[in-house]
Amino acid sequence: MSRYTGPTTRINRRFGMAIFPANKAFERRTYPPGQHGPNFRRKISDYGEGLVEKQKLRIMYGLTEKQFRNLFERAKRKKGVTGEVFLTLLETRLDNVVYRLGFAKTRQAARQFVNHGHILVNGIKVDIASYRVSVGDEIGVREKTSSRQLATRNLEGAQYHPSPPWVEVNADSLQGTVSRFPQPDELEKSVNIQLVVEFYSR
Repeated sequence: MSRYTGPTTRINRRFGMAIFPANKAFERRTYPPGQHGPNFRRKISDYGEGLVEKQKLRIMYGLTEKQFRNLFERAKRKKGVTGEVFLTLLETRLDNVVYRLGFAKTRQAARQFVNHGHILVNGIKVDIASYRVSVGDEIGVREKTSSRQLATRNLEGAQYHPSPPWVEVNADSLQGTVSRFPQPDELEKSVNIQLVVEFYSR
């Protein structure tokens, strides 16, 4: 399954939350989107609940099903609570860190920003969105006029998603540092990660 590239408001309404944060002004309704949404009444099974939570998280971080499943399998092999490890692996992807630093308004934009070669990691250009950052890594914007203008504009409008405490941002130099990995209480709370773990453990 490919990444979602369709209408963002439809996805936000489908899951009842702003999965795409740049589009927060969506109308909350008690029924799903679509022509038959108002008359749609179906009890969701345990499997269905797990599927919904999995899809929410996958679309939120913009991964394909294969990428998402492979990352989950990697989390299972690591020590610690699988759900927390999985969320940490998602958070420490380079595209997500660029988004968290405020250099891009959305994770989709951050992935494009990375893929187009605008980002440096420890002074070296990295254009792989799935690149895994480490504690102490310095993420900066290239000394290129177009790159820096875009990042500056995004930082100026980044008030709606302030950077989390595990990264440090220097807006003047357009650089950021991963000071530590996120703590469990700093991980994504809008998704029931335990249902995702149970879904993939069937």
